Amino acid sequence: MNKKTIKAAFPHTLPVFMGYLFLGIAFGVLLASKGFHVGWAILMSVTIYAGSMQFVAVSYVVAPFQPLSVVLITLMVNARHIFYGLSMLEKFKGCGKLKYYMIFGLTDETYSLLCSAEPPEGVERKWFMFWITLFDHCYWILGGAIGCLAGTLIRFDSTGIDFAMTALFIVIMVEQWESTTNHLPVLIGIGSTILCRVFAGEQWFIIASMAVILLSLILLRPFFERKGKKVFEEVQQP
Repeated sequence: MNKKTIKAAFPHTLPVFMGYLFLGIAFGVLLASKGFHVGWAILMSVTIYAGSMQFVAVSYVVAPFQPLSVVLITLMVNARHIFYGLSMLEKFKGCGKLKYYMIFGLTDETYSLLCSAEPPEGVERKWFMFWITLFDHCYWILGGAIGCLAGTLIRFDSTGIDFAMTALFIVIMVEQWESTTNHLPVLIGIGSTILCRVFAGEQWFIIASMAVILLSLILLRPFFERKGKKVFEEVQQP
């Protein structure tokens, strides 16, 4: 580990810095609106470090303790990280004790960087990946601290700030919709969520909708594979 490694890793994280800073600020403002001081924002960002789940967690820390609901919601919201972790097994080989922190810090954006960024000559890969992970984590902590401090010192109407993460995912969904011809997965997600909200109630609809979406995609996997193969063959034709 040396200055060359840090200088090589830092530029790759700048796009993440901009995103995490603003989302972290939104989280911090939301937390401050519930009466928590900046220390809690830092503690949650250091220990939880799960963007969307931190927004969800704010509602749980001010509500009656529901351990089963918290565990199930956390598992469903962050289930995608299981697949991230499996795909990083080979990359994390030989990282020694550093891999434990890198597993913890494997967010969506960090995962994307670790998959695509390559260390320059003379830079050890494990330290290169470690610094990317650490920089991203620090950006999130900084954003949360700034937001919570601002929300504590400056009184303003924070209505709607908890929609920030939802808005981000809507933008991603719209981009996916426009870039693909198969819109069935999106329609399954929207339809399942609406139906579960109606029939499962406010407390359990997120867990129920995630389970329905997962089951639907598993059952429809052969259809998606055939459709994907057909599209690939059409693209390959002269």
